[in-house]
Amino acid sequence: MKKLSLLPFTLCGILLLSACNEQPHTVLRTETKVIHKQTVVKAKHHSDTITIAAVGDMMLGTAYPNAWNLPPDSGKSSLKAAERYLKEADVAFGNLEGTLVDSGIPIGRKKLKPYSFRMPVKYGGLFKAAGFNVLSLANNHIDDFGDAGRKSTVQVLDSIGIYHAGLQVHPTAIFTINGIKYGFCAFSPNAHVVSLHDYKGASRIIKDLKQQVDIVIVSFHGGGEGIGYEHVLCQKESYIGENRGDVHAFAHNAIDAGADVIFGNGPHVIRAMELYNKRLIAYSLGNFCTYRSVSVAGVCGLAPLLKVHLNKKGEFLNGSIISFTQSHNNGLQRDSLNRAVNRIKYLTEIDFPQSGLTITSSGLITLAE
Repeated sequence: MKKLSLLPFTLCGILLLSACNEQPHTVLRTETKVIHKQTVVKAKHHSDTITIAAVGDMMLGTAYPNAWNLPPDSGKSSLKAAERYLKEADVAFGNLEGTLVDSGIPIGRKKLKPYSFRMPVKYGGLFKAAGFNVLSLANNHIDDFGDAGRKSTVQVLDSIGIYHAGLQVHPTAIFTINGIKYGFCAFSPNAHVVSLHDYKGASRIIKDLKQQVDIVIVSFHGGGEGIGYEHVLCQKESYIGENRGDVHAFAHNAIDAGADVIFGNGPHVIRAMELYNKRLIAYSLGNFCTYRSVSVAGVCGLAPLLKVHLNKKGEFLNGSIISFTQSHNNGLQRDSLNRAVNRIKYLTEIDFPQSGLTITSSGLITLAE
């Protein structure tokens, strides 16, 4: 990999690294509307286009060790700013960074950690009301409260009709929306979830889904964490002594096996995107709505909502990034400065200079020339 120079982000210095190149593709036309003196760019797509909205980590507050870590309105306003965009999509996806359970204490080593995530069971309805219909459970916090926490989370999501996958006992989900049959699977380098490290196993799962469905959606939770890990390294990443996987190799392997779109999460910062075999990979969508117990300082507070348009073959047509920010005081809010867009654009240009994508400052994503 080449080393490229990089202007520092306003609040923190960043390690400079580039990644692997892919072949460019053809650009799509766009149309522009002016609304309330703001320019909104909208990509043209056909009526048979599939629309997926995707965000990163979500944790709406934890009742452990006490209710001080819960939002004052029981989380009712946590996702309000994004509802419009989520409900416009056929599929609305996010990573559930924690459990939905009303009691219990952390297990094992997690007893010593101040960040064990136990959202009240009733908070499940907040995700449903906001428009989410698919959530990943493959992450390092689904086991914070052991078997009881995992079982409670599954029961809650099943009861409200949110599809989920990623646990070893529930590795995939198959569902039909608007006549399109979807398969969803999720991976992470943690206990009780489907392994990010087992490429052959991942290929078997994805190939099996592809034989049954029209579109395969894959999520992974991997890579280092924090402001020093914005870049895709194209190699194995380690963090606090743990093997967090080679997310670039995993993603390419997944698409080779039949995945149609891949949404990464885990680093708590946003990362670059690339096109591989006409399929989109978002290497990390960062934090989206994480109340108090997750840092949202600097780049950790940038919260993109990615909207992806695919054809019925699963090929990427175009998309858009809607910028949000979050803070512990104000929660999730739209960002008129488009900082999440600008950061993803910048990281994509640095890490994948031949990504196959063009990202505009307004957030439109098209196929590169």
